[in-house]
Amino acid sequence: MNQQPKQIGKSFAFIFWGLLLVFFYFFFEEKLLKQVNPNQTPHSYSVGNQQLTVLKRNRFGHYVTNGTINNQDVIFMLDTGATTVAVPSGVANYLNLPRGAEVRVNTANGIGVAYQTQIRKLTLGEIELYDVRASIVPGMQGEQILLGMSVLKQVEFSQVGDELTLKLVR
Repeated sequence: MNQQPKQIGKSFAFIFWGLLLVFFYFFFEEKLLKQVNPNQTPHSYSVGNQQLTVLKRNRFGHYVTNGTINNQDVIFMLDTGATTVAVPSGVANYLNLPRGAEVRVNTANGIGVAYQTQIRKLTLGEIELYDVRASIVPGMQGEQILLGMSVLKQVEFSQVGDELTLKLVR
């Protein structure tokens, strides 16, 4: 009896299941990404001289959004407990942010070391801020930048349900 047709059938079945798994990976990866960051393109608009950006809360209760630092794409997570914008060291290297004076910082993991820096331009949708104080935090993991009070004190924000509206009035 010839085993070749059975072998070809097994090969096609293996390829089919492999392609199906790859399809499901990419399909669900996009859905999971939207659950972590539902603000891939933040909803922004202007009313007179006011710029507004509306963010949706993610499934974990955080406000995560895409934005830019010095015209380079980044991901922000709003953090009212952070004094300045906190940038992980790897992201700071990618953005070519200069390391300034060393400072001690209180983090959720205890006291650590960070380096002062300045962001020339930071955008959240249509909201643009200039010369923003920030810190480069060497021990910080991941790629999300904590959007601290050095930004949040420059905008009015109000939360209704699962939406946070940031308003910059000039």
